Amino acid sequence: MPPPVPMTVPTASIVVLISGQGSNMEALVQAARQGRWEQRFGARVVGVVSNRPDAPGLAWARQQGLQAAALDHRHYPTREAFDADLAHTIDAMDPHGQPAWVLLAGFMRILTPGFVQRYEGRMLNIHPSLLPAFPGLHTHRRAIESGCRFAGATVHRVTAELDHGDILEQAVVPVLPGDTPDTLAARVLTQEHVIYPRAVERLLAAAAAVAVAPPQRNV
Repeated sequence: MPPPVPMTVPTASIVVLISGQGSNMEALVQAARQGRWEQRFGARVVGVVSNRPDAPGLAWARQQGLQAAALDHRHYPTREAFDADLAHTIDAMDPHGQPAWVLLAGFMRILTPGFVQRYEGRMLNIHPSLLPAFPGLHTHRRAIESGCRFAGATVHRVTAELDHGDILEQAVVPVLPGDTPDTLAARVLTQEHVIYPRAVERLLAAAAAVAVAPPQRNV
């Protein structure tokens, strides 16, 4: 088992939202460790939140020494009530009161505009299609039924409009003869594990470069 995440205070903390297995969350945590994000960028994954208490990814996160919390969306009367509690839980995981980044990794909830605005510009998602094609659910089935020769995955910024926002990274995967939604999904998932950490690291590096850049002098 990998060693627990060291308990220092990051300058740019990351909270990941999941709903199930959390394989993209695992890829992010492992990339942060192997890529030395904390040493290079002052950034670290500090916590994981799920809308499903039985999500297997929560147990893995706890084994890594991460904060892990579950908020069962079925217990809330409205989306707004759930999102308000979700925001409070996310912010409480950050020693500074609000994380630098919120990363959706298979989080199967449509977020309210108020929640999106709270983390505007700092919230990312990975979607299993080549956006703008096939936003929403059942992307692999739709790609196959549409006769697509290629499918893939997209990392994008989250906006109030579902599966829109600036595209940061994409991976292309061929649709093979005889593919089913499950076989295509498995092949796309391997690429998700590559491009999501890569997109996040690129943003962290850019932010760190701005932070250390010398001030411009007026001549």
